Amino acid sequence: MPKLAIVYLSTQGSTKMMAEAIAEGAREKHVDVDIDNFYEWDPAEVAKYDAICIGSSTFYYTMLEPIAKFLDKLIEIGIEGKLGAAFGSYGWSGEAPVLIAEKLRKAGVEVIDPVLRIQYVPNEKDLAECIRLGKDMAKKMKKKE
Repeated sequence: MPKLAIVYLSTQGSTKMMAEAIAEGAREKHVDVDIDNFYEWDPAEVAKYDAICIGSSTFYYTMLEPIAKFLDKLIEIGIEGKLGAAFGSYGWSGEAPVLIAEKLRKAGVEVIDPVLRIQYVPNEKDLAECIRLGKDMAKKMKKKE
C-alpha cells in the first residue's frame, strides 16, 4: 500500500485541522497515512514515503522558520521524483504554502495543484477541499505504483 507522510507546523490549530482532513481523504482511498507535527518527524524517515504533504501557517509573509529548516533538511536528503502537496492557513497574506510548493518543485517533487491556502479557521467547505486534496493525492500515488 502506498504511504503518505503529512508534516505540518500549526500555530493556532488551523493548519492541523487541514492536515487531518487531508489524511481523512487519503485514507478513504486506501492509502497508508502517517500525520504529525513536524517536531515528531525525522526528515530521513519522511524521505522514505511515497508522497509528502507539508503544511505551515504563514507568519510575516513566509513559512515558519522551523518548517523551512525541516524542508531544507528533507531536500538535502533527497526527495526527487516523489509526489507532494503544500497547504496552510493564514491571517492576511498566505505565502507559506506557495513557498513550500516552490521549494518542493525545485527539489524535483511533482506537486499537486492547487496549493491549498485557507484564511483563518477552516470552515466545512474548506475542510471538504482538504479532503479532496487527500483523495487526489491518493489517486496519483496509486497511478505511480
